[in-house]
Amino acid sequence: MARPLSLCFLLHVVFFWVLLRAALSSARPHTQEEPLYLKFVSNATDFPMEDYYDYIIIGGGTAGCPLAATLSQSYRVLVLERGGIGYGNPNLMSQEGFIRTLMEVDTFHSPAQAFTSEEGVPSARGRVLGGSSAINAGFYSRADTYFFHNSGVEWDLRAVNTSYAWIEKAVVFRPKLRSWQSIVRDGLLEAGVNPSNGFTFDHMVGTKIGGSTFDKFGRRHTSADLLSYAKPSNIRVGVHASVERVLLASTSANPGQKISAIGVVYRDQVGRYHHAMVRDHGEVILSAGAIGSPQLLLLSGVGPRPYLSYWGIPVARHLPYVGQFLYDNPRNGISIVPPMPLEHSLIQVVGITESGAYIEAASNVIPFASPARAVFLHTPSSLLNVTVATLMGKIAGPLSRGSLRLASTDVRINPIVRFNYFSNPADLERCISGTRTIGEVLRSHSLDYFKFRDWYGNREFRYVGPPLPADLSNNAQMAEHCRQTVTTIWHYHGGCVVGKVVDKEFRVLGVNALRIVDGSTLNISPGTNPQATLMMLGRYVGLKMRKERSGPK
Repeated sequence: MARPLSLCFLLHVVFFWVLLRAALSSARPHTQEEPLYLKFVSNATDFPMEDYYDYIIIGGGTAGCPLAATLSQSYRVLVLERGGIGYGNPNLMSQEGFIRTLMEVDTFHSPAQAFTSEEGVPSARGRVLGGSSAINAGFYSRADTYFFHNSGVEWDLRAVNTSYAWIEKAVVFRPKLRSWQSIVRDGLLEAGVNPSNGFTFDHMVGTKIGGSTFDKFGRRHTSADLLSYAKPSNIRVGVHASVERVLLASTSANPGQKISAIGVVYRDQVGRYHHAMVRDHGEVILSAGAIGSPQLLLLSGVGPRPYLSYWGIPVARHLPYVGQFLYDNPRNGISIVPPMPLEHSLIQVVGITESGAYIEAASNVIPFASPARAVFLHTPSSLLNVTVATLMGKIAGPLSRGSLRLASTDVRINPIVRFNYFSNPADLERCISGTRTIGEVLRSHSLDYFKFRDWYGNREFRYVGPPLPADLSNNAQMAEHCRQTVTTIWHYHGGCVVGKVVDKEFRVLGVNALRIVDGSTLNISPGTNPQATLMMLGRYVGLKMRKERSGPK
């Protein structure tokens, strides 16, 4: 006869089941609700061949999305984005996919579009809804006061701060520091990058923890999420919509009269052409970034007359500085293999020095291909995952400037860019200073834990790539190190700068109903990382445009 189960046994079973359910629940990936903005995002193939809008925004990127959301509260808005939708792409939406996104590229379709400067420095630009905010390292920090005093714009700082706050409420989070970021923070303080400013969005000399567009579950949030603030009945977003040119026309028979933007021509995914036209008092707004906006101006006939004529492009407006005053902040640094595995971490901590150098850090698990016949390695896969920890420096400014020119009249083909890194000696001095600070961080006690011990008991780092010069005081060696190891931190800007191509209200000089609202208008990088200020810029300009249009005529 079966014995009855004891009450004690039953309680143990129930307790185990509760624990198991809790463990399974916590192990499940946190699912993210489908964004509200997807309800008004469509493939451009579904759009009419011709339609009319109050505002047409070219580029659904870092600045374009908040601009569109803001304008849609009062007006009918069309956003044309050449890429697709990033939501649901695991590489884009996680920190772990950051490097893979930048490596898995193709000519016409990948979310990151690779290009290489004439100096041979590889870079990338966003080609996805959300723009570069969907492929970057997620760090969020407001601009410094120097930027607001020297960018050529008369900023309303109260409106600036409320615009930043609008962004921060929606897509910015406080990161949780783990080993590498915590150690680098301590090392920066040991190296004299003081004071410790804790967690702050503000730009402050010293060491701080900044904001992140990755939430506590590691999910990325982009400027596309700001489209959820839009008025759905007033906005349409077309993806896979490649704008070929801005349509410009004279509104008067008077030859001295300004030309006006009246619409755009864009091509959908299957190659069909569409026309989007602006209504009375409407505008076309370029938000295609520091590479795309000057390129599109040139293809639309706005630029240096002799250069446009050389390409056979009809000249609509002679503007000699389109594509000029293009800048990229050089990045230099070192990478090490730590003696223990590290978590993925993108930029969370920054050391802001008084010399104009910014020190940041990242750690990534990078797959390396093992030999086809690995005698000593018995692994089920041909890939080895190796942790690489990086310390990098970015300089403020920069002062060195380059230029952009067309490689083709096909808007899908990257233009040719040259940044002329370190052509201004002040940039090289800042690099030397920042690299010395990295050296001091490496010498701090905080980083001893990341050294290997050799057969003789000595402790040293194992570098991936060139180490710093042994003599940090040798200016010639440090300068050569800066030149030889220069790469990009993807903060390129300019090409349509204020005072040269656009006025203080971001209107294109000599052209009615055409503005540029993106990083191409900036003559200086806004603090440590630009995405916060570019998102703010979209919101800020949108509010100003609404106020201007609703005011007295």
